[in-house]
Amino acid sequence: MCSTLRGCVPCRTCSVRDFASPLLVGCRRLSTFCNMRIRIPNLWNITGRRPSDVNSTPDVDGTPDVDGTLDVDGTPGVDGTPGVNGTPGVTDGLQAPSEEQPNSVPLTFVENLEKFRVYEASKLLIEREESLFGEMSETETSEDHQEEVANLHADYTKLLERVQYILKGSMSVGLRDVSVENLSSAVKAVCQEEERYQAWKEKNRTPPTWRRRSWKEIHDSLLLDLTTERLVVLPTTPPDMKESLQKEVNHMGKQLKEDLFWVVDVVKLYYPPHMDICNSYARMYHQVLSNKVKGISDIILVDEDVRFLLLWVNDFYPGMLQKPELTAEIDTEALGKLLSQKDLEPLEEQYLSKQQSELMTYISRVLEEEEQRWKDEEEPQKEDGYYVSPVAYDIIQLINGMVTSTETVVGDRHKAQSITCELSSLMERFKVFHSSIIRKNKANSSAYIKANLGCIEQFRDVLENNGHLFTEDERGKCLGIVAEMKQSAHAYLLSPVHDSLKSHYRKLGTKDWLKKSVFEKLLENIETKMQDLQGLTTPCHQELIGQFHREVAVKYLSRLLKGEVKLKNQEQQEEAYTVVKDNAETLHKLFSTMGSREEWLKDVLTKIAEVLKLQDLPAIQIHVATLGSCFPDISVKHVSALLKLKTNVSKADRKTVKETLSDILNEPHTDNAPAFFSQVQVK
Repeated sequence: MCSTLRGCVPCRTCSVRDFASPLLVGCRRLSTFCNMRIRIPNLWNITGRRPSDVNSTPDVDGTPDVDGTLDVDGTPGVDGTPGVNGTPGVTDGLQAPSEEQPNSVPLTFVENLEKFRVYEASKLLIEREESLFGEMSETETSEDHQEEVANLHADYTKLLERVQYILKGSMSVGLRDVSVENLSSAVKAVCQEEERYQAWKEKNRTPPTWRRRSWKEIHDSLLLDLTTERLVVLPTTPPDMKESLQKEVNHMGKQLKEDLFWVVDVVKLYYPPHMDICNSYARMYHQVLSNKVKGISDIILVDEDVRFLLLWVNDFYPGMLQKPELTAEIDTEALGKLLSQKDLEPLEEQYLSKQQSELMTYISRVLEEEEQRWKDEEEPQKEDGYYVSPVAYDIIQLINGMVTSTETVVGDRHKAQSITCELSSLMERFKVFHSSIIRKNKANSSAYIKANLGCIEQFRDVLENNGHLFTEDERGKCLGIVAEMKQSAHAYLLSPVHDSLKSHYRKLGTKDWLKKSVFEKLLENIETKMQDLQGLTTPCHQELIGQFHREVAVKYLSRLLKGEVKLKNQEQQEEAYTVVKDNAETLHKLFSTMGSREEWLKDVLTKIAEVLKLQDLPAIQIHVATLGSCFPDISVKHVSALLKLKTNVSKADRKTVKETLSDILNEPHTDNAPAFFSQVQVK
């Protein structure tokens, strides 16, 4: 009602037929004399409706009203309520069919909303908002236009609902529920409304109700709800708890993978870069999945479920995120672990304890089976002519398999190594069994010791070359144990051989020794006794023969330095030089043929022989100094005993030579020099 004319003007309360009344015509004629604030052409901008949309009653042509009531022909209203003929509303997800309006006639807010043109609908609401709040004071707006504000608030609610519907439908594969144009329009609307929100924040006045929350926050909250909903598993009735848990986790992982690929392939195309939508979705899915998995981990789980959950968190999930298509768009490193370390610790503790217990049980079982075979006096198996034992192979396979799988499950090598923390105690048990075989010295003891040497060689190899399977402390303990076992095995196998050669050793360094026949008989018996050392794997046989080679050389030099033979002149000393040099060469040839790799032993005996030949004191000093540099374990006693063989060397000269050696031995030396003279005992 116009207060000046006391008559009606076109406003929201008039129906179409009111505009044809004579009074309205009269009002139009007199409008130039009225001081009215609302002009007819601007009516649509204020209300967002056509005059024909204002009336709540059905229109003649059946177009939908704002409140969603039925038109005469039953077409749906905005809220999606069915028409008279049962036609579904627009909220069924399909774009409401309607004829395009002529370009000269802009679509109303309602029409844009029905066509899912939410960006255009948003622009109309912003124009209405600007008209209401732009020029008027805060007091005028609140007092004089309460109805307009309420209507605008209601329309913003409808706009938000439509945007939410579109965003939710955008995660359907193929955009079945909305079109790509709808999604693009919704994203632009969110950005547009966010700009309007930021503009209101800069104003020094109270914002309207719909401007008190960021549309970006609303958008993100909606996506978080959406991701949560998409990871929800429908209730099932599986036959057991294990199937239920694993099915739930696998379902969530599959859904997350499909959705993230959909985001980076399709959804990303309709978002501006500054919204970083790929990382936003990834963070939300990660958060939702993390909460779900944490909830599962908080309940009491059986060992198999714990393993599955740890494997999923530490291997399957990170592996899925490392797909090139995802890493190109998503900062997967920034997502972090699916579970915090605090949440992982109880699961890891339960799993590692189980793994350690199982490993120790399996190793104990292997040792028990070997001990039982020994008690039953079974002969070790032979392969390619040498004795073998399954102990080392079985234990190494167990350790390698379980440590490797544990590292995959817990995602940490150091933690995986911890399951071998009691390995040294089991190796000690193996050592005790090994010593028992030696001590009892049964008919099959030699065969078992040879088989054990093969095991020792395998253990040492894996301990030295596969250190990642063990903690450093445990690795050092086990290496010490296998070294002791090898030493005792060599002593057990070589002691009978040395006992049979004692009579030949006694003739070394005597007058008879200068005759070739003495050393030749020693070599013949050595070659014969070597047949008793067969039945070892090639590496073990080479080590044993090398040890035998060293021990024979040690006994040879020990007998020589006893001083039973006296070399009174140069002729005898040169003869002794020739004998020692020839003995060194023939001994080296024999042992090399049998598999020894201790070539340096020939050099030791040759250098000893050269000292016997030299006559000049300076030459002797230089040569002894060379011996001290090459073999720092040589002592003054060794040199003194050697020089005493040469009776023409005075006591003063011997003292001079010993002082020269002492000076050399006081200098720093490398630790890689082989130990030899320390095993040669002299008085």
